[in-house]
Amino acid sequence: MIAGIVLLISILISGSSQLISQPNGRDMEKERLIEQELGDIDPSLVGTFREATAAFDREDFLRAESLYAEVYKGAPTFDPAIRRLGSVRVRLGKTEEGIALCEQAVRINRSAANMFTLALCLAFPGIEKTPSPQDLDRALAYAIEGHTRPDGDDVYFPLMIAQIALERNVEDDFRQATEELVRRFPDRMATHYYAAILAALDEHWVRAEDEILVAEEMGLPHDQVQSFLDSGVHSSATPWRYASASLWLVGAWVLGLLLLYVFGKLLSNITIRSISSADPNIPMSPGERNLRRIYRMLINSAGLYYYVSLPVVVVIVIAIAVGIFYIFLIIGRLPVKLLLIVGAGAVVTIYKMIQSLFIKIRYEDPGRALQREEAPGLWNLTQEVADALGTRQIDEIRIVPTAEVAVYERGTGREKMRDAARRVLLLGVATLNGFREDGFRAVLAHEYGHFTHRDTAGGDVALRVQGDMNKFFYSLYLAGQATRWNVAVHFLRLYHFIFLRISHGA
Repeated sequence: MIAGIVLLISILISGSSQLISQPNGRDMEKERLIEQELGDIDPSLVGTFREATAAFDREDFLRAESLYAEVYKGAPTFDPAIRRLGSVRVRLGKTEEGIALCEQAVRINRSAANMFTLALCLAFPGIEKTPSPQDLDRALAYAIEGHTRPDGDDVYFPLMIAQIALERNVEDDFRQATEELVRRFPDRMATHYYAAILAALDEHWVRAEDEILVAEEMGLPHDQVQSFLDSGVHSSATPWRYASASLWLVGAWVLGLLLLYVFGKLLSNITIRSISSADPNIPMSPGERNLRRIYRMLINSAGLYYYVSLPVVVVIVIAIAVGIFYIFLIIGRLPVKLLLIVGAGAVVTIYKMIQSLFIKIRYEDPGRALQREEAPGLWNLTQEVADALGTRQIDEIRIVPTAEVAVYERGTGREKMRDAARRVLLLGVATLNGFREDGFRAVLAHEYGHFTHRDTAGGDVALRVQGDMNKFFYSLYLAGQATRWNVAVHFLRLYHFIFLRISHGA
């Protein structure tokens, strides 16, 4: 797999040697031990060796070469001086001589430091010099062996292995080295650099993009980061990010629907128990008043949630249409007619959803108004009951040809909240025959109780939502989209069920 995607990341390889270069500061404890070893051979060379190392660290390679050569001449078996002299000569362009010295140091002592230096010189032989595949293979072998030595457990070995394995398309070694970097050295810029490449190889595009951006924050040059992203990583990660965000959105939305249903059912049961246990001969208790207030808030919340749900339904409709297209794209066969039908259905569904919100329906009061002169006794009765309850009288009576008695308020939301809206009594003529006056007074007092308890002050949201759901479904029906295959229809069925459970449950 690594061979198939190497072009995507080859732009990064040429400038990556700095990721595995030696540390800026030396381990002075290790230096003390090295100088102590040289002192056992020839104490007079310790100062020269120390000065050579200082010149090496400040990149004065000509001075370092001269001094290391002097130490090498005086102590020809002292491998630290040999490997450093070899490294200096490689940097000065004397690649063959430098590698030969590094190989000599390894023959004297197969230490981790000697193997790392030899691997580094083989893999990065100098400016404008390209290592051969054979040299890269040798470098990888030395790096792996050096990493197994007791003093080969620092970060530079997995960095070296990862880089060379990447260039040689050795996926197993690259993967193991990168996973070790992630596990042991998560705070290194190079760790996130190689982790980004590994994620790209595994086609985990979002992770690849995230890792390379972290590497940039930690010092990776922007041009390398941008080249990596432009190679296809960003364009591949973007759809996955949208898909992930959509899944979270839909999941949160479904959870909201579930909570609405659960709370609606719970409040419905509590209301029924409250009605069963309440004494009808005493005023409404504070608990009952709070229950009504909470129930009203839930109904309004459920109504508003319908409008919150519409963008989610749009996302689902688009996702299904795109998903169908993507599936056929993967299969390698594009049924044009089917895709056109799916696309047209999605467009029409979304259009009708938006359109339903702006269709104005003129609502008319039911029945006809009953004037005072037509039934003065009835109007006087409503006045007497209102006076007995200490509330204001009904403003309008409307006769309807049904068996119902109900009340509602007509006016603005502000007027309803201030109890200044017009009070309307619906009186079904089918209830009047045989209805005794005292019984009618009791029912009328009950209806006045709705006004007093402000039960009629709300309901606008619920009525509007019910109307908008009806308009949406009717629009889909007229457009020929009210089918079992349309997710919007199933949404309407589900939400209508939940909304009825909440608004009419008790």
